[in-house]
Amino acid sequence: MENKRQKSLINFKKAQSLLKRIISMVENGEYCIDIMQQNLAVIGLLRSSHQMLMENHLNTCFKKALVSKNKSKQQEMTQEILTVSKLFNK
Repeated sequence: MENKRQKSLINFKKAQSLLKRIISMVENGEYCIDIMQQNLAVIGLLRSSHQMLMENHLNTCFKKALVSKNKSKQQEMTQEILTVSKLFNK
C-alpha cells in the first residue's frame, strides 16, 4: 500500500510544478485556453492522488478498524470517509 502513497506524492509534486507554471503563464498574459489546459492537468493529478489516498486508507487504516471490533472507532472512521467523500463531490 505504501506504493499508492508514493505515487500520490509524485502526483502532488507534479501538480505543484504545474501550478508554478500556471502562475507564470497568468502573470505573463499567456493565452487563456493554454492556461485552462494546464489547470485541468492539475485537477486530474489531484483527483488521481485523492483516489489513491482513499484506496490506501480503506485498505489499511479502515481495515484495521474493522477487525479491531471497536465500534466507536469503526463509526468514527466511517464518518471521516463520508465527510471526505462529500467534500470531494462538491
